[in-house]
Amino acid sequence: MTIPTLGTLSGRKLVTDLQSFGLQIGEQTGGIARKGGAGPSDHKTITIAGQTVMVPVYTSGAQHSPFQASPPDQHGTSMLLRDGRAVGTIYFPAAPRFYGLSTADGIPYWKIALLHGRDTLATTVHQTCIRYADRRTSCQFCAIGQSLEADRTIAYKTPAQLAEVAKAAVELDGVRDMVLTTGTPNVVDRGAAVLAESARAIKAAVDLPLQVQCEPPRDHGWFQRLREAGADSLGMHLEAATQAVREKIMPGKATVSVDRYMDAFASAVPIFGRGQVNTYILAGLGDSPEDILALAERLIALGVYPFVVPFVPISGTPLENHVPPSAEFMKSVLAPLGRMLREANMKSTDIRAGCGRCGACSSLSAYEQ
Repeated sequence: MTIPTLGTLSGRKLVTDLQSFGLQIGEQTGGIARKGGAGPSDHKTITIAGQTVMVPVYTSGAQHSPFQASPPDQHGTSMLLRDGRAVGTIYFPAAPRFYGLSTADGIPYWKIALLHGRDTLATTVHQTCIRYADRRTSCQFCAIGQSLEADRTIAYKTPAQLAEVAKAAVELDGVRDMVLTTGTPNVVDRGAAVLAESARAIKAAVDLPLQVQCEPPRDHGWFQRLREAGADSLGMHLEAATQAVREKIMPGKATVSVDRYMDAFASAVPIFGRGQVNTYILAGLGDSPEDILALAERLIALGVYPFVVPFVPISGTPLENHVPPSAEFMKSVLAPLGRMLREANMKSTDIRAGCGRCGACSSLSAYEQ
């Protein structure tokens, strides 16, 4: 039994359903997982219908999902069940080879950068944020401190460490792009300076497309400096579509308003190129489908790719019990958004580096087809 390809209606529906409901797994599935951390997390990487995607497995909702995975065989292949009935086979990719290496001072490479999706390397350069310690200002969905507290990462990755790991990931595992994100270290450059320093070192070591991600810096001149440092694309993540939801869910970050983001996007697109500036939007935080699509229309008109993903509540955060968006909600957003992107000839496959190119946290790319 095989699963239909992701580009078909049934394939799109299956992946959208999986990412909304999550997946029940056994204790010994192996493969690649991510728990806690700065971005979408509590996932496991699976390959389904020829596409590598991230599916929630460690959330409370996933424990009640209609989807289950049978114990995988020695090759990582498992039977996917829905309500006890076999749907097809899925595959749990093995950990990449670079995970087995360490720096000269004994830091495992996987504490410096992780594989996301099929072939994207990702890291949080500064695993701290000026807002995280105070729940009056922190993003209620964020778990940036959890992986640090659990000793699954280090607080700051030096440019030399990032270059070393990136080179190994390319040579050993065929990594094709890299994402550099950061907690916000200050309210001036908002992390752009450390990202530029990191990008410069990586590009000196290996030819690897890079996306850098930060809040809009006060000085938009940083966009040109980031480009000159080697960044191929830029992510500035709104997270929510409306200012009201942003103020409720991320009171500190919301002080940088939607309008200020739009001004920053308008400055960045001429430097990075149409479609090479992206923003991450978490569906299910309180915005309606109409809110998300209205914002997406504005973003696409500016040349910004809106990467819409289903919100996944992370354990240990204020939103850990927040109900994720239903599969129907996601389809009501992704289907028209896919049409909008097709009509604008703005596709994830044209993004040089970053979350939109990786596409593992959303089935959006399937709706572009």
